[in-house]
Amino acid sequence: MSAQALAAPPLTQNTSSNTTRHTANFSPDIWGDRFLSYDSEFTNINNDMEEQVQRLKEEVKRMIIASTHESSEDLNLIDSIQRLGVAYHFENEIEEALLRIHCSTDNYNDLHSAALRFRLLRQQGFNVSCDVFNKFRDSNGHFNETLKNDIQGILSLYEAAYLRVHGEDILEEALAFSTVHLKSIANSNTRFPFAAQVSRALKQPIRKGLQRLESKHYISMYQEDASHNEVLLTFAKLDFNVLQKMHREELRYISKWWKDLDFTTKLPFIRDRVVEGYFWIIGVYFESQYSLARRFLTKVIAISSVIDDIYDAYGTLEELIIFTSAIQRWDIACMDQLPEYMKLCYMALLDIYDEMERELSEQGSSSYIHYAKDEMKKLVQAYLVEANWMNKDYIPTMDEYMSIALVTCGYSLLTTTSFIGMGDISTKDVFDWSSNGPKIVRAASVICRLMDDIVSHEFEQARGHVASAVECYMKQNGVSEEATRDEFNKQIVSAWKDINAACLKPTEVPMPILTRVVNLARVIDYLYKDGDEYTHTGELMKSSITSVFIDRVQI
Repeated sequence: MSAQALAAPPLTQNTSSNTTRHTANFSPDIWGDRFLSYDSEFTNINNDMEEQVQRLKEEVKRMIIASTHESSEDLNLIDSIQRLGVAYHFENEIEEALLRIHCSTDNYNDLHSAALRFRLLRQQGFNVSCDVFNKFRDSNGHFNETLKNDIQGILSLYEAAYLRVHGEDILEEALAFSTVHLKSIANSNTRFPFAAQVSRALKQPIRKGLQRLESKHYISMYQEDASHNEVLLTFAKLDFNVLQKMHREELRYISKWWKDLDFTTKLPFIRDRVVEGYFWIIGVYFESQYSLARRFLTKVIAISSVIDDIYDAYGTLEELIIFTSAIQRWDIACMDQLPEYMKLCYMALLDIYDEMERELSEQGSSSYIHYAKDEMKKLVQAYLVEANWMNKDYIPTMDEYMSIALVTCGYSLLTTTSFIGMGDISTKDVFDWSSNGPKIVRAASVICRLMDDIVSHEFEQARGHVASAVECYMKQNGVSEEATRDEFNKQIVSAWKDINAACLKPTEVPMPILTRVVNLARVIDYLYKDGDEYTHTGELMKSSITSVFIDRVQI
């Protein structure tokens, strides 16, 4: 079955009000007006502080440029700059430094330096060989057990293994080997160096970490390291607070926009999650130059969440057919034929895209916004297919399900939309690439869909919802839920390998474009690892939002 098979008839007001609606009784927003205003102390970033930030930035830049020879100190400096969250200031300098390291013939005999070099180069897109780890194997071809005493080395090996692609068996072994030893260390009661890093890595490896959260955490660890660079540390702290101010201002703007829409009163069946949505988008890009893109993408994720709830938590099939047709036509004239509750959403949807198009036009840039509109149209077509399945109590095959569910997870929409407002790097070639379903976007969508379904299917089935991947796979293969989860987790691991492979040079599109897709996968890994933290705001989401948007770094 396809979305085209459910083509909508001419618009009509003939909708039924006497019907059962599958409302989900979502928990209310927990933030209230918390982000509509903030105190003057928070916003007080004066000229002296700005001058200090600029001066420290220049000092850090000189440090990177001065690292003209390959050494463990150079590797550790670049690693610290990246993990402290300030690498976006020095992209060209870091690229040049890592290129020199990549071209060097020097080999490291210590595990930490060899693994760190491998990870930093792979992160940058250099296709370095995993054969560098053969030297750490014993005569039987296994990793040497004497390495278990090298905690820093094992930790670096563990982090490097998450950059593996298909067919790299030695990195599979490396991950298994390092995980066993790191868990043993974490479960012991003895104090040891790198204890905090080991615990953090087992919970959230660097490859899958959200930059702002990981930077905040690493700042606290880095300052406890006696060998830390005071200039770099101070710069990272100041930069975090400066960006936090910008993010708070954006969140205030988004919160006001959301409150003015008054959806929570007029559409009480939806998830009121605009703050959580903005946190999601901060995971996609936090850098200052992407402010406009971030505001637009936050509005899109907010309105798509409302539309999602209309399709699977409130609307009747007859209403949804009309709504789908209206969105395909993308015309204000369609408003009059919609039910009242849909008019609010439809008007807001059109306004979001019109506003962005005006802003980009005023800047003299070509918006390519029609690509983003097309992705929204594809999304609602797929939503309608799922609504029809639910209406008929139909459980599709896995192939049927995934052909639609990889669209309804929303990651194709968010990927293409994330490029709007990113500047000159977002060319027509980039949008054409994104619209043609590249492997990396499909991989991120697989991660999104499967992780979402694993943790949310019980709640959704209890309230009445289209069958998830879990139900489809269990029925088709006659296996248990546990076996289904195991299979899905294997597919998720495979999808991460696809993502890693797509980021190796030469890449199809520039690395900053690919980074948005990687970051979307990271958000899902973080928020859906143990539950649906977006729908059901739990302690993880609360503490994360507090850490990123409320608690400042003490200088």
